[in-house]
Amino acid sequence: MIIEDEYIRLIFGLKLKQIRTEKNLSLFGLGKLTGLSKSYLNEIEKGKKYPKTDKIAILAESLDVPYDHLVSLKLDKNLAPIGEILQSKILKEIPLDLFGIQENNLIDIVANAPAKVNAFISTIIKISQNYNLTRESFFLASLRSYQEAHNNYFEDIEESVEKFAKLYHINLEKRITSDDLEEILIEEFNYIINTEELAKHSNLTDLRNIYIPNKNTLLLSNEITEAQKTFIYAKEIAYNFLKIENRLYTFPWIKFDSFDQVLNNFIASYFAGALIIPKKTLVTQLKELFALKEWQPLRLHKIIRSYNCSDETFYQRLTNILPKTFNIKNLFFLRFTHKEGSPVYRLSKELHITQQQAPHANRNQEHYCRRWISLKTIQDFEQSSQERSAFGIQISSYENSSNEYLVLSAANKDPFKKDIYRSISIGMLLSPHLKRKFQFFKEDTFDKQIVGVTCETCSVKECTERVAEPWRLTKLERYNEVEETVKNIINSFQ
Repeated sequence: MIIEDEYIRLIFGLKLKQIRTEKNLSLFGLGKLTGLSKSYLNEIEKGKKYPKTDKIAILAESLDVPYDHLVSLKLDKNLAPIGEILQSKILKEIPLDLFGIQENNLIDIVANAPAKVNAFISTIIKISQNYNLTRESFFLASLRSYQEAHNNYFEDIEESVEKFAKLYHINLEKRITSDDLEEILIEEFNYIINTEELAKHSNLTDLRNIYIPNKNTLLLSNEITEAQKTFIYAKEIAYNFLKIENRLYTFPWIKFDSFDQVLNNFIASYFAGALIIPKKTLVTQLKELFALKEWQPLRLHKIIRSYNCSDETFYQRLTNILPKTFNIKNLFFLRFTHKEGSPVYRLSKELHITQQQAPHANRNQEHYCRRWISLKTIQDFEQSSQERSAFGIQISSYENSSNEYLVLSAANKDPFKKDIYRSISIGMLLSPHLKRKFQFFKEDTFDKQIVGVTCETCSVKECTERVAEPWRLTKLERYNEVEETVKNIINSFQ
């Protein structure tokens, strides 16, 4: 593995600082021993300079350590995790500048407090091992953090959509169809569309498309809906119009080689959503909906159906528009999936704007609260014979909390996975600001449920929806009782 010079410098500096510290030497003291200036030694330890051979020999002799040990890239056990992180190039895989972090600043932190940083990294590694966190989940968590840091709104992409529409005479006030976009892909970007190849491979039924770069060919499943085809075409246009080369080639994606590919997939998806559901039109419709004096669910369904999109694309688009245009930032987006007959509901996608609202995907295989409208809509859809989505809305009131959320949910069958159902939900904190925005809001308009997060942590009494005992909560209560008893005993002897 080729290791960049800056990392070689940093590893050398870490080793030098570790050895100096173990020998109870200050930088001034090491300078006296070696004849090297304190400022020069400080820059070496911070990874900013790498000494020449003669200087390394002086350092090795003065510190009474073998020359080879000093120049080796192998770190002692207590600093090994730092070496692993640096040599894995994880810092290079994630564009730190997206989060306002300069790599040099991060390296300075490592160099200035290696033992503390090492302890932190070791803790993170152990947590990731215990919870089976993968490279995939790490990158997706990084992407979510990036989205949340920007309130999931990106003006540059919005402007790119408007520029594209103007250049290619796309009327954003009309419903966008796959035919509109297919013509542009073929005529402008020289695409070849193939709808027959994927059907020949029985093990690719979960894939909706594959892009073959050297042939500029897009293989499409012949079982996708018109909305899915339109979204795929819009993403392909995004890759070409925005000149994105480092990209994923399948949808859904199978693997990725870097964080850039994950980020670029998000950018293309955002572009697609903004093209299919234009900001200006959606804002006008939402303003009219929010101004209603009475809640009319059919009005919302009519808005959704006015676009050539899936429920998920529409709800995702709301997470772009509500924070930016309506200042509704305390919201979350959830996607649950469920296999028919299984007791397990999986939280497969989540986004939280400004607050870390529950629930979060848990790694303990606990049972999510069955009172959630996200799960109820799946249950309703499974029990019905309808083909179109099941919709639900409720006020979720958290136990032991003053937080309440207005949650909208839609559920349907996964068209590519047998016996799999899914729901898409968006929840908004019931703040005074939200109630002012929603003219139709009245406390008795919507069903209210006291909810927990998981059955294992829930204290709701006589819950008929409970599917597991609250053993985590019981365990905590037992510890608290023991702690209180011990405290009383100690006080009685004072």
